[in-house]
Amino acid sequence: MKFTNRIADCDKLQQKIRGCRPLSADEIRQLREYYRIGLTWSSNALEGNSLTETETKVVLEDGITIGGKPLRDHYEATGHSEAYDLLHRLAGGETIGEADILALHRLFYHRIDEQNAGRYRTVRIIVTGADTAFPPPSRIKTLMKRFVGGIQALHELYHPVEVAALLHARLVNIHPFVDGNGRAARLLMNLSLMQSGYPITVIPPILRAEYLDAVKAGNRENFAPFIIFISIMVYEGQKEYLRLLKDLGVR
Repeated sequence: MKFTNRIADCDKLQQKIRGCRPLSADEIRQLREYYRIGLTWSSNALEGNSLTETETKVVLEDGITIGGKPLRDHYEATGHSEAYDLLHRLAGGETIGEADILALHRLFYHRIDEQNAGRYRTVRIIVTGADTAFPPPSRIKTLMKRFVGGIQALHELYHPVEVAALLHARLVNIHPFVDGNGRAARLLMNLSLMQSGYPITVIPPILRAEYLDAVKAGNRENFAPFIIFISIMVYEGQKEYLRLLKDLGVR
């Protein structure tokens, strides 16, 4: 499927979003809880989690387990929700540190694998569907320090949407964790967007094939398809955000 870069359109919608701010404390609270469900469900579903969006809402808001669903799927939902809270705290800052990425992964993953949560992998990995080899564990720490150290330079060279896409793609290329790399990358992408004033961007599971194709291109250092794909996701996310503001009576 051929996609068209929407960054220019994102700029136009971002002007409208800025014109609606500041929001009241109650409006911010409602938006935050709305996206908690959507981002948690979609990011987990992209990785095969079986909970529906409604079931994810029940698990997070009511603390009720869903009969017949794996315990791991529940842990992924509650863990991602905790990482989401940290995401909002970090969004108030202006920089992203190595410790921030590790903390996001730890919160998401600690119920699933405490030993590897928030820690770089110490084993080689093979990823199903990937057509490139990932770095050996001996290089992870060096690559991550270089990756984080280059974030500010990316902001000086690229549009905020491009920066967010590149952070996602490059973290996936390093694949620093034994598991949960995709979710960590989507949290990192959203952290970068939020620090630049953008709303949460959700990648719907219905576009999983297109998303993975763009990720694979990025694995081969061809980042253009992924940047284009993410620009569309940001654009759609901005439209949803403006719709929600309208529903809240924000003009």
